[in-house]
Amino acid sequence: MYAARARAALRGWGGVGAMAVLCALALAFVLLLPRTQTHQKGVRTAGQGVADVSQARAEDCKDAQAQKQTLSPSGADGPTIDAIKSRTGAKRKLVVGVDQNSYHWGYRNPNTEGAELEGFDIDLAHRIAQDILGDPDAVQFKAIPTSQRIPAIQDGRVDMVVRTMTITCQRLGEVAFSAPYFKTGQQVLAPKSSPVTGYDDTLAHKKICTASGSTAYSKLKADRDKGTLPGSTDISTTVPNQLDCLVRLQLGEVDAVVTDGALAASQAAQDPTVELKGEAFTTEYYGVAMKKDATDLVRRVNRILVDYRANGWQASYDTWLSATLGKDSGPSKPPAPQYLRTS
Repeated sequence: MYAARARAALRGWGGVGAMAVLCALALAFVLLLPRTQTHQKGVRTAGQGVADVSQARAEDCKDAQAQKQTLSPSGADGPTIDAIKSRTGAKRKLVVGVDQNSYHWGYRNPNTEGAELEGFDIDLAHRIAQDILGDPDAVQFKAIPTSQRIPAIQDGRVDMVVRTMTITCQRLGEVAFSAPYFKTGQQVLAPKSSPVTGYDDTLAHKKICTASGSTAYSKLKADRDKGTLPGSTDISTTVPNQLDCLVRLQLGEVDAVVTDGALAASQAAQDPTVELKGEAFTTEYYGVAMKKDATDLVRRVNRILVDYRANGWQASYDTWLSATLGKDSGPSKPPAPQYLRTS
């Protein structure tokens, strides 16, 4: 195709000069092709007519900046959104992986007809469905454990996960994330009578529970390996769902739980015998997770979040989280987004 265009452009030049130019163009194309293919690998357009930068590779990422590794907002449709919209009948829904056990985030309210799913994450999922399909109820919720969030996306069981999922560099190597919609940090949850005072030496000889595949476990293991967490701290207890840790704590099988402060505060609201110990010792951001090649969906969710931060986010926070996290706390405002530059 490129050679044909070059010949058409050179028509009428004739002679050796024309052939020399043609050969030079062909050589340049051959030399540049590998670089072009490398640059565009895994990149799709989002109705904008130009190639977009892909999400940053895990090896080029630093966790402190992971929340910035997302694509700029766009309201345009694309192949992923078209596939969702093409579903017919009862299947014409956005399929979202959520939690059903995290109080005020994603949980089944037994006081509603059919034990409806409610919470901060659930509100966001409804908002995304409203924008993409024109109906906030056009969403099929699939309850998935913490350890199955990434496999559920990769296997195509869900279109996205909205489930208190922290954006990390390692996860960016496996899935794509939206811009952050919530800021939190890891904290320690323990009985009020416990001598544990926080993420410190009082965890020596204590048994800690975390969820499988969680950032909490990764942090504890890394800190124990480098000696900033007492070597005698037992971190072997992991569970499929975060709420299971609270049950283990209530049964006396573990001494403390480490999880996101936002989740820990909700668990403390469920059980007045436990409390948060010490301050948050990490800074983490929740994002909506999607397939790595679903660039049109990532951009669309980021566009939705722009509007949601301005109208909807605060009302949802006040409804579900202000009672446990406070009206003027750090997490009480949506985090400001930052995006990757396009090429």
